Amino acid sequence: MSINNCTISGRLTKDVECRMTQSGKSVAAFTLAVDDGFGDNKKTYFFRVNVWGNMADSCGKYLTKGQKATVQGRLQQRKWEKDGQKHETIEIVASNVEFGEKPKGANGNGWQDVDDEQVPF
Repeated sequence: MSINNCTISGRLTKDVECRMTQSGKSVAAFTLAVDDGFGDNKKTYFFRVNVWGNMADSCGKYLTKGQKATVQGRLQQRKWEKDGQKHETIEIVASNVEFGEKPKGANGNGWQDVDDEQVPF
């Protein structure tokens, strides 16, 4: 038996990218910056996150650049070729996204903190 489950918490590096598949399913993508360590040993890791369905719609509507978010999901490896170059990445396919505090000065919907009761999933 194998387990593929991860949880990360960080800040969005830019606004969420939303689109519809040809079959009409919503998909949203964003990148979370996650800090590790302190001082001179501090490192930042960047994780690409994909979200599907109603949760993708909510992410597109409520998440903004700089906002904190916690993502639970599974890791997925994706490979593709473009212009003769092979590419490969590991992404997180989210099963749950919790919205955290927005950056100072963000007005979006006027929320500073968002909890599960305010977000229609």
